[in-house]
Amino acid sequence: MDGRTFPPRLGKDEMPRGAQARERPAHEAKMPVSDTAVQAKTGSTWAQWCDALDRAGAATMTHREIATLLHRRFEIGDWWCQMVTVGYERARGRRAVNETAKGFSAGTSRTIAASAAKTFRAWTDARTRAAWLPGQRFMIRTAIRPRSLRITWPDGADIEVTVTEKGANKCVVAVTHSGLKSAPAVRGAKSYWASRLDALRERLEG
Repeated sequence: MDGRTFPPRLGKDEMPRGAQARERPAHEAKMPVSDTAVQAKTGSTWAQWCDALDRAGAATMTHREIATLLHRRFEIGDWWCQMVTVGYERARGRRAVNETAKGFSAGTSRTIAASAAKTFRAWTDARTRAAWLPGQRFMIRTAIRPRSLRITWPDGADIEVTVTEKGANKCVVAVTHSGLKSAPAVRGAKSYWASRLDALRERLEG
């Protein structure tokens, strides 16, 4: 933890619950989940979490330190520790929307009227893939049939593909393109994958 120590364990008057926390206007930053969702799962709104983390000294902490603070002091689950940390960093201008510790990422998904197995094969079979994703040479690092793939893109970016079965002949395909350099690159990646997944859907449903 870079030799830093956390602030003393927070007392009841410092816990981000109900009237104990100072209410603030809605943050301009786009949070990773809604205010309703974070309150339902953690018991506190975004304004209350930001208030408590400010008083706990999170402004000078790393991402990992904030997440650990949330886990140890407030005893919320690992996934929500990450969500609250990301939300706090966005609210305080330390992290842009779609930005991760390793750059920016773009996510796109489509529902396709085809089985998960057939959709998965459209990624792994070179001839089928060339029909909807032409001109791309990449390396499939891992493949868990018929659920997920990890791909290294030609420029070194990381691509994660998940195929979620929604019935005998229906699935959702989601692509997360990580390692992007900027917010404009995110927009470009989203546009590209939207067009490619539309082409995949047309191929499989045609």
